[in-house]
Amino acid sequence: MVWIVSFFVLAGAFFGLVAALGVFRMPDLFIRMHAATKAGAFGAALMLLAFAIHFGGLRSWIFSLVIIVFFYLTTPVAAQAIARAAYRRGVAFWEKMGVDRLKESGEIPERSHSKED
Repeated sequence: MVWIVSFFVLAGAFFGLVAALGVFRMPDLFIRMHAATKAGAFGAALMLLAFAIHFGGLRSWIFSLVIIVFFYLTTPVAAQAIARAAYRRGVAFWEKMGVDRLKESGEIPERSHSKED
């Protein structure tokens, strides 16, 4: 049992480290958010599974699963809202990004580039 818990804790810590490295190493806000939300949520889920396995009670499992579901429901929504706000404010893309498909689709009004907004 200790080995399984240790595996989940180390795997969760690894994904947390990957998320932190992604935030520091990626070139722009949008790619940083992708790294932080994907790896961070998965790392937290693994840590919560380790918690549930270690304590083993029904309460621990329910607690862990409720929080995991909450993470997986709210993390993408929060990241999308922050990305949309950043896009509307005119946060710069990485120069190698290439195409702005959101602008081409016309779903969002023109980007604001002024500092006075």
